[in-house]
Amino acid sequence: MRQTPVFTTIVCFLFILLNRSISAQDSKPNIVLVMADDLAWMDLACQGNLLVDTPYLDKFARQGIRFTNAYAAAPVCSPTRAALITGLAPARLRITNHIPDRSQFTPEHATHTGAEMFDYLAPSYTTIAERLRSAGYKTGFFGKWHIAGTGIGPHGEGVAKYYPENQGFDLNFGGCIYGGPPTFFDPYRIHNLPDRREGEYLPDRLADEVCRFIESPGNEPFFACLWNYSVHWPMEAPDNLLKKYETRVGPGLNDTRYGAMIEALDASFGRIMHQLEKNNLSENTLVIFTSDNGGFAGVSDNRPLRESKGHIYEGGIRVPLMIRWPGTIAPEQINDTPVISMDFFPTILEVCGLAPEPVCDGESLAPLFKGGRLHRQSIYFHFPNYAWHRSNSLAGAVRSGDYKLVRHYTTDQLELYNVAKDIGETNNLISKRPRLATRLNQQLTQWLTETDAAMPRKLPLE
Repeated sequence: MRQTPVFTTIVCFLFILLNRSISAQDSKPNIVLVMADDLAWMDLACQGNLLVDTPYLDKFARQGIRFTNAYAAAPVCSPTRAALITGLAPARLRITNHIPDRSQFTPEHATHTGAEMFDYLAPSYTTIAERLRSAGYKTGFFGKWHIAGTGIGPHGEGVAKYYPENQGFDLNFGGCIYGGPPTFFDPYRIHNLPDRREGEYLPDRLADEVCRFIESPGNEPFFACLWNYSVHWPMEAPDNLLKKYETRVGPGLNDTRYGAMIEALDASFGRIMHQLEKNNLSENTLVIFTSDNGGFAGVSDNRPLRESKGHIYEGGIRVPLMIRWPGTIAPEQINDTPVISMDFFPTILEVCGLAPEPVCDGESLAPLFKGGRLHRQSIYFHFPNYAWHRSNSLAGAVRSGDYKLVRHYTTDQLELYNVAKDIGETNNLISKRPRLATRLNQQLTQWLTETDAAMPRKLPLE
């Protein structure tokens, strides 16, 4: 049969469309995982804070799904970071406090001291970066690591084997032993983040490095893991923002410098989102934004949540979480499913078409992207160590449905709250719902046994 030019054109057009469809199905999504440091649940305008301006994160939240019951794995940074990168609970990892745990955190008249723990994440654990790199991803880490101990040299050389470059990342900008930067302005005095321009602000520098990584040559998909040093102490921000916030004091902010740092963090996040758009990568990039624990009480206002960083109450563990993936996740979604840091590991594996880990304490959030539900009934917390402020209880908790049970390890005292109705944990229901409390306490005991959790030690130590 003789082929006309029109027929040939149509066949070629259909062939191109088919190839594009196959290519889209075969291509793995890029992953951008951004975690702020000490950013509280109420620290963003989209979360209800009237004193801060966060236009880029607000826009980002509208473009995907915003979780209202998202939790950090722990109320301090190191356990959450280790849990997120491995998908394993802090209890299972035996990393249950900020690194390094110190004996001086124990209060003077305490009956117990904190549980024994590791001051590093052992390379024997499989990280999400290792899984992605083995699947052909280029992997980059940027910012605060803090899952390695103090080391033996001026830059922690003795613990370099626990740094990101030895945990699955092709490159590492700034990830070391530091829990907070010596300063947020160049020169930063961070040995693996070279100085570039005096006075440059650290969130801007890290955003630039992420953008450069996104633009780097190569056809392979990428995993960019940005764990910001912001909004951790010291309270430092550009002068124009300090001036803007100098009168913004009241419900939502305890320190005007903190508000300036939040807006600067927001702007740096916006630069990365712009880079994705500029490179036409938004459609094929899953972006996650969250925080590692609740806000530091000295600067943030965690209300209506109870307590703050370093406590197992909601103010210490409930965090902002937004996820965007255009074309896969419909915009303008708000989801109240309780989720936790360990869930990111299996979520990323699933969306990348990779097999799950044999042991994982998280559950993939992918069903929620399409309006589905998760199968699990409860999520668990284990904080058997004293935080640096020495004012917390050594405790564990379980969140099941609308209810949350807290167990104080040193006294076995129980508290039960309906956190859906009583978000501030003011009404202890232990006497009104004793059977529910008993059931949840048994669940917590079983989970602690399954994870082989280390417990507080009675003083004097034998």
